[in-house]
Amino acid sequence: MGVTLGVVVLTMGTRPVELGALLESVRAQEDSGAGVRTVVVGQGAGLPELPDWVDAVELPENLGIPGGRNVGVERLRELGGADVLVVLDDDGLLPRTDTFRLVREAFEQDPGLGIASFRIADETGFTQRRHVPRIGSSDPLRSGPVTAFLGGGHAIRMSVVDEVGLFPAEFFYAHEETDFAWRALDAGWRIDYRADLLLQHPRTDPARHASSYRMTARNRVWLVKRRLPAVLVPVHLGVWIGFTLLRRPPLAGLKAWWGGFFEGVRTPCPPRRPMRWSTVYRMARLGRPPVL
Repeated sequence: MGVTLGVVVLTMGTRPVELGALLESVRAQEDSGAGVRTVVVGQGAGLPELPDWVDAVELPENLGIPGGRNVGVERLRELGGADVLVVLDDDGLLPRTDTFRLVREAFEQDPGLGIASFRIADETGFTQRRHVPRIGSSDPLRSGPVTAFLGGGHAIRMSVVDEVGLFPAEFFYAHEETDFAWRALDAGWRIDYRADLLLQHPRTDPARHASSYRMTARNRVWLVKRRLPAVLVPVHLGVWIGFTLLRRPPLAGLKAWWGGFFEGVRTPCPPRRPMRWSTVYRMARLGRPPVL
C-alpha cells in the first residue's frame, strides 16, 4: 500500500470559512483517497459542521498547540494509525493538488527522513523570513537539510513520534517544534525543508500579543534547560537576550518577555535530557549550532 498519511488540524472555532477551505484542499489532493485520515481537534470551542470524512474531537478546554496536537496524534492511533503525520494550520490552504503525493514519495524514498517542513507563503507567494528555518539564507525556494521545522505545515514520520515522544504539552505555545526537532536530531533523524511542499497562509505577526512574548521567553528557557549540555545553557541564553534587545520590542512586550524569562528560570520543566555533543556538532555543520 505504501506510506499512509494522517492529517491533524487544530481549531479554536473562530475561522470556519478558512477551515472549510483547508479541508477542501485536503480532499482535492490527487491521492487523498489512498488511506488519508483527517482529524480536526476543537480547542475548547464548538466545532463548525464538518464533512463526514473528517473525524472530529471536541475538547472541553484549550490545551494549547502541543497539547492539541498530541490529542490528534492519539486519535489517529485509535483510528488505525498512519505512517506519516501531517499537521496543518486551520487558516492554511494547500494550493497544489500533488502535495500529499510528494510527501509520500519523500518518506518512501528516504528512510532517514524524520520530518519534512513545508514552505509557507501568503496568497501573493511571499514567504516571511521567519518562515525559512535556517540562518544565513533567506531564499525560501532552496530546499535542503535544516535543524528546525515550521509549525504551520509539516510532516513527521510516526516512528519518530514513537521513538522520541509527543510534543511538550506544558509549553502551550511557542518552541514546541524546536523541542521536538532537537529530540529527533539527537535520535539520528534528518529534517528537510521542502520548498515544493507549499502551504498558503496569511501573513501574520507572531508577537502581536503580550502573552506571546511571555510564553516565548519562558519556553525558550525551559527548552535549553531540558535539551542543552549544561555549559551551553548560559551561552545560548546570553546570545538570545542580546538578539532580543537588538530587535527593540515595544516596552509592554519587553516587560512581558522579561517576566516570562524569569518564570522559566525559576520553574522546573522536566525531564532534563541534554542532547549529545555529536548532535551539537551536527547542528553546527548544518549552519545552526544550538546556541543561536
